Amino acid sequence: MPTKITVIYDNPTDAAAFEEGYSAGQVELAKKLPGVVRFESSKVWPKEDGTPTPAYRMFDLYFDDYDTASAAVATAEAAELFPSIFGLATGGVRILFSDIEEGA
Repeated sequence: MPTKITVIYDNPTDAAAFEEGYSAGQVELAKKLPGVVRFESSKVWPKEDGTPTPAYRMFDLYFDDYDTASAAVATAEAAELFPSIFGLATGGVRILFSDIEEGA
């Protein structure tokens, strides 16, 4: 069954520094994980009154199956990616593995 890894960043303490680190390397490191078949990056809209939501930014890494996703996070590429995720996540971060039940 197709699987995705979702990284959800909470609001960083310094959004400008976060964006610089995110665009300068985070995306490219994520795309280098072995077995990634698709990548999505998204920025969460603030609430209608302009206040932030609990989540700030997300990225999704899509794999053919759970075994491929699990193997990918045990590679040298993941050893570069995950420390950079935690380094940028000054507001907190959640990482989820999910089965994709429906897709376009």
